Amino acid sequence: MIEIRLHGRGGQGAAMASQMLADAFFREGKQVQSFPMFGVERRGAPVAAFVRVDAKPIHARCEVLTPNYVAVLDPTLVANVDITSGIKSGGVLLINTSDEKLTEKYKGDYKVLLLDGTGIAIKHGLGSRVAPIVNTVMLGAFAKATGIVNIDSVCTCIQEAFPKDKGANANAAREAYDILQI
Repeated sequence: MIEIRLHGRGGQGAAMASQMLADAFFREGKQVQSFPMFGVERRGAPVAAFVRVDAKPIHARCEVLTPNYVAVLDPTLVANVDITSGIKSGGVLLINTSDEKLTEKYKGDYKVLLLDGTGIAIKHGLGSRVAPIVNTVMLGAFAKATGIVNIDSVCTCIQEAFPKDKGANANAAREAYDILQI
């Protein structure tokens, strides 16, 4: 079973990202689970969302404690949240930031990948300049970083989740996929 944890803040779309990612896996014939965990339910509060993927039915019904993959939508969370908690050996930590110092901070038996998802979101008009929405950007980067889900499946799910604005979100996801350095 593959387990994924997404970290974000309320209003950034981490919960929606987990649903779109689970949908993409489901379209590829996998068994999936997707659910969020909220602390204080308010905009800006730390949020975690989880996805489980397997070829066979999934019976676990608890939060993901030992993820294979972790995606961080808000780089300010690294100061307050243990984003690497439980990450499995050989896993991937994907952080929305251009701060190269974080690769020094997070050393372990996992790969650390950085992407300026905020810049891509602003470029594509996702959210506002003050509060960009990076969830779809990070899904594109996740597809590239892990290789476990097809970018076309991800973009199809994004387009269906945002029927009024199919282009910007899917284009942002594809751009993130194209430019992420592995």
